[in-house]
This record gives sequence, structure tokens and C-alpha cells, in this order.
Amino acid sequence: MAVHALAEIGELIESGQFSLPVAQTFPLGEIAAAAHRVSEDGHARGKLVLVVEPLNPSR
Repeated sequence: MAVHALAEIGELIESGQFSLPVAQTFPLGEIAAAAHRVSEDGHARGKLVLVVEPLNPSR
């Protein structure tokens, strides 16, 4: 049953029919201060997302 549900969710994401509201994103290095503060305030209207950057980004 769980495998079927994951497959359905994957299809919805790929088709663009699935949307997850994101309240804010934070670089991993700022999580302790910023994300905890937003989470504890209780005013987030979506998920808090941690953004993990590669150590040596090639640009």
C-alpha cells in the first residue's frame, strides 16, 4: 500500500499537480537562529526548508 501511495505522489509531483507551500528557506548554517525562531513563533504558513549548498559550488 505505501509503495502505491509513493508512486502516486511521484506522478503528481512530476505532472506539476502537487504543490507544497514553503514558508521560508534557510541556508543550513543559519538554521539554529533563523529557522528555530520562525518555528517557535508559530506563524509559519508552510514548511520550513533547509537549503544545503555544496562545499565547493562550481559556478
